[in-house]
Amino acid sequence: MQEAIAFILEVEKLKSVTRKVKPLGLERYENSAEHSWQLCLFAYSLEQYAVAPVNMNHVIRMLLVHDIGEIDTGDTMVFVEGGWAERKQDELAAVKRIFGLLPAEKAAELTTLWQEFETGETAEAKFANAVDRAMPALLNLNNNGQSWKENGISYERVVKRLQAQIEDGCPALWTYMSAKLEEAKTLGYFGA
Repeated sequence: MQEAIAFILEVEKLKSVTRKVKPLGLERYENSAEHSWQLCLFAYSLEQYAVAPVNMNHVIRMLLVHDIGEIDTGDTMVFVEGGWAERKQDELAAVKRIFGLLPAEKAAELTTLWQEFETGETAEAKFANAVDRAMPALLNLNNNGQSWKENGISYERVVKRLQAQIEDGCPALWTYMSAKLEEAKTLGYFGA
Protein backbone atom coordinates (compact mmCIF):
# COMPACT_ATOMS: atom_id res chain seq x y z
CA MET A 1 0.00 0.00 0.00
CA GLN A 2 2.70 2.53 0.98
CA GLU A 3 4.54 2.02 -2.31
CA ALA A 4 1.39 2.76 -4.33
CA ILE A 5 0.69 5.86 -2.23
CA ALA A 6 4.27 7.11 -2.55
CA PHE A 7 4.03 6.62 -6.33
CA ILE A 8 0.71 8.40 -6.74
CA LEU A 9 1.86 11.33 -4.63
CA GLU A 10 5.00 11.58 -6.76
CA VAL A 11 3.03 11.59 -10.00
CA GLU A 12 0.89 14.39 -8.52
CA LYS A 13 3.85 16.56 -9.55
CA LEU A 14 2.88 16.08 -13.22
CA LYS A 15 0.16 18.66 -12.57
CA SER A 16 2.87 21.28 -12.06
CA VAL A 17 4.66 20.62 -15.38
CA THR A 18 3.66 23.49 -17.64
CA ARG A 19 3.36 23.03 -21.37
CA LYS A 20 3.44 25.70 -24.12
CA VAL A 21 -0.19 25.65 -25.23
CA LYS A 22 -3.18 27.10 -23.42
CA PRO A 23 -6.41 25.17 -22.87
CA LEU A 24 -9.24 26.62 -24.92
CA GLY A 25 -10.82 29.64 -23.27
CA LEU A 26 -8.21 29.90 -20.51
CA GLU A 27 -5.33 32.30 -20.00
CA ARG A 28 -3.07 29.81 -18.23
CA TYR A 29 -0.94 27.16 -19.89
CA GLU A 30 -1.91 23.49 -19.95
CA ASN A 31 -0.13 21.07 -17.62
CA SER A 32 1.15 17.61 -18.53
CA ALA A 33 -1.38 15.78 -16.35
CA GLU A 34 -4.28 17.45 -18.18
CA HIS A 35 -2.64 16.63 -21.47
CA SER A 36 -2.31 12.93 -20.60
CA TRP A 37 -5.92 12.69 -19.43
CA GLN A 38 -7.23 14.40 -22.56
CA LEU A 39 -5.18 12.14 -24.84
CA CYS A 40 -6.79 9.07 -23.28
CA LEU A 41 -10.26 10.34 -24.14
CA PHE A 42 -9.12 11.49 -27.57
CA ALA A 43 -7.65 8.07 -28.37
CA TYR A 44 -10.79 6.34 -27.15
CA SER A 45 -12.94 8.54 -29.38
CA LEU A 46 -10.72 7.90 -32.45
CA GLU A 47 -10.24 4.14 -32.05
CA GLN A 48 -12.11 3.31 -35.28
CA TYR A 49 -9.62 5.44 -37.25
CA ALA A 50 -6.43 3.71 -36.06
CA VAL A 51 -4.29 2.45 -38.93
CA ALA A 52 -4.68 -1.09 -37.54
CA PRO A 53 -6.88 -2.63 -34.84
CA VAL A 54 -5.55 -1.65 -31.41
CA ASN A 55 -6.00 -2.79 -27.85
CA MET A 56 -7.50 0.40 -26.43
CA ASN A 57 -6.71 -0.53 -22.82
CA HIS A 58 -3.06 -0.81 -23.81
CA VAL A 59 -3.14 2.52 -25.69
CA ILE A 60 -4.68 4.30 -22.71
CA ARG A 61 -2.14 2.84 -20.29
CA MET A 62 0.66 4.05 -22.56
CA LEU A 63 -0.83 7.52 -22.77
CA LEU A 64 -1.21 7.68 -19.00
CA VAL A 65 2.54 7.14 -18.51
CA HIS A 66 4.09 8.67 -21.62
CA ASP A 67 4.95 12.01 -19.99
CA ILE A 68 5.77 10.82 -16.45
CA GLY A 69 9.48 11.58 -16.96
CA GLU A 70 8.61 15.26 -17.35
CA ILE A 71 8.24 15.42 -13.57
CA ASP A 72 12.05 15.57 -13.44
CA THR A 73 12.89 16.95 -16.89
CA GLY A 74 10.06 19.38 -17.60
CA ASP A 75 8.18 19.51 -20.88
CA THR A 76 10.05 20.02 -24.15
CA MET A 77 8.04 21.55 -26.94
CA VAL A 78 7.69 19.06 -29.78
CA PHE A 79 9.13 21.59 -32.25
CA VAL A 80 12.50 21.94 -30.51
CA GLU A 81 15.25 20.82 -32.84
CA GLY A 82 18.31 18.91 -31.67
CA GLY A 83 19.23 17.34 -28.36
CA TRP A 84 16.44 14.77 -28.40
CA ALA A 85 18.67 11.78 -27.59
CA GLU A 86 19.94 13.48 -24.43
CA ARG A 87 16.44 14.58 -23.41
CA LYS A 88 15.10 11.07 -23.84
CA GLN A 89 17.96 9.59 -21.80
CA ASP A 90 17.14 12.04 -19.01
CA GLU A 91 13.46 11.15 -19.28
CA LEU A 92 14.24 7.43 -19.08
CA ALA A 93 16.28 7.99 -15.91
CA ALA A 94 13.33 9.96 -14.46
CA VAL A 95 10.84 7.26 -15.45
CA LYS A 96 12.96 4.57 -13.80
CA ARG A 97 13.23 6.64 -10.63
CA ILE A 98 9.51 7.37 -10.46
CA PHE A 99 8.29 3.90 -11.42
CA GLY A 100 10.92 2.51 -9.04
CA LEU A 101 8.72 3.71 -6.17
CA LEU A 102 6.43 0.78 -7.03
CA PRO A 103 7.11 -2.92 -6.54
CA ALA A 104 9.59 -4.24 -9.13
CA GLU A 105 6.98 -6.04 -11.25
CA LYS A 106 4.77 -2.93 -11.58
CA ALA A 107 7.82 -0.73 -12.18
CA ALA A 108 8.98 -3.00 -15.00
CA GLU A 109 5.50 -3.07 -16.55
CA LEU A 110 5.17 0.72 -16.59
CA THR A 111 8.74 1.23 -17.83
CA THR A 112 8.02 -1.19 -20.69
CA LEU A 113 4.87 0.78 -21.59
CA TRP A 114 6.86 4.03 -21.60
CA GLN A 115 9.56 2.49 -23.79
CA GLU A 116 6.99 1.05 -26.18
CA PHE A 117 5.50 4.51 -26.64
CA GLU A 118 8.96 5.98 -27.24
CA THR A 119 9.98 3.41 -29.85
CA GLY A 120 6.63 3.74 -31.62
CA GLU A 121 6.77 0.37 -33.37
CA THR A 122 3.56 -1.42 -32.31
CA ALA A 123 0.14 -0.52 -33.70
CA GLU A 124 -0.82 0.74 -30.22
CA ALA A 125 2.28 2.92 -29.93
CA LYS A 126 1.82 4.34 -33.43
CA PHE A 127 -1.77 5.25 -32.63
CA ALA A 128 -0.84 6.71 -29.22
CA ASN A 129 1.91 8.81 -30.83
CA ALA A 130 -0.48 10.06 -33.51
CA VAL A 131 -2.93 11.24 -30.88
CA ASP A 132 -0.12 12.80 -28.82
CA ARG A 133 1.17 14.76 -31.81
CA ALA A 134 -2.27 15.92 -32.90
CA MET A 135 -3.73 17.24 -29.65
CA PRO A 136 -1.51 20.32 -29.14
CA ALA A 137 -1.96 21.18 -32.81
CA LEU A 138 -5.74 20.91 -32.42
CA LEU A 139 -5.55 23.35 -29.51
CA ASN A 140 -3.49 25.73 -31.63
CA LEU A 141 -5.90 25.40 -34.52
CA ASN A 142 -8.70 26.43 -32.18
CA ASN A 143 -6.93 29.26 -30.36
CA ASN A 144 -5.61 31.18 -33.38
CA GLY A 145 -2.16 29.58 -33.27
CA GLN A 146 -1.35 30.81 -29.75
CA SER A 147 1.78 28.73 -29.04
CA TRP A 148 2.93 28.69 -32.66
CA LYS A 149 2.92 32.49 -32.70
CA GLU A 150 4.47 32.82 -29.23
CA ASN A 151 7.31 30.45 -30.12
CA GLY A 152 7.92 31.40 -33.76
CA ILE A 153 6.85 28.05 -35.18
CA SER A 154 6.30 28.00 -38.96
CA TYR A 155 3.72 26.04 -40.92
CA GLU A 156 6.52 24.02 -42.53
CA ARG A 157 7.99 23.09 -39.16
CA VAL A 158 4.61 21.94 -37.88
CA VAL A 159 3.95 19.76 -40.90
CA LYS A 160 7.49 18.33 -40.84
CA ARG A 161 7.18 17.36 -37.17
CA LEU A 162 3.61 16.07 -37.16
CA GLN A 163 2.83 14.48 -40.52
CA ALA A 164 4.79 11.23 -40.35
CA GLN A 165 3.71 10.24 -36.84
CA ILE A 166 0.06 11.15 -37.27
CA GLU A 167 -0.16 9.59 -40.72
CA ASP A 168 1.58 6.44 -39.49
CA GLY A 169 -0.86 5.81 -36.63
CA CYS A 170 -4.08 7.44 -37.78
CA PRO A 171 -4.13 8.41 -41.48
CA ALA A 172 -7.68 9.78 -41.34
CA LEU A 173 -6.60 12.14 -38.56
CA TRP A 174 -3.75 13.43 -40.73
CA THR A 175 -6.16 13.99 -43.63
CA TYR A 176 -8.31 16.09 -41.31
CA MET A 177 -5.34 17.90 -39.76
CA SER A 178 -3.58 18.72 -43.03
CA ALA A 179 -6.65 20.51 -44.37
CA LYS A 180 -6.99 22.45 -41.09
CA LEU A 181 -3.29 23.37 -41.11
CA GLU A 182 -3.57 24.68 -44.67
CA GLU A 183 -6.52 26.81 -43.61
CA ALA A 184 -4.60 28.04 -40.54
CA LYS A 185 -1.74 29.10 -42.80
CA THR A 186 -4.05 31.39 -44.75
CA LEU A 187 -5.39 32.79 -41.45
CA GLY A 188 -1.88 33.68 -40.21
CA TYR A 189 -1.78 31.24 -37.26
CA PHE A 190 1.93 30.51 -37.58
CA GLY A 191 4.83 32.40 -36.08
CA ALA A 192 7.35 32.44 -38.86
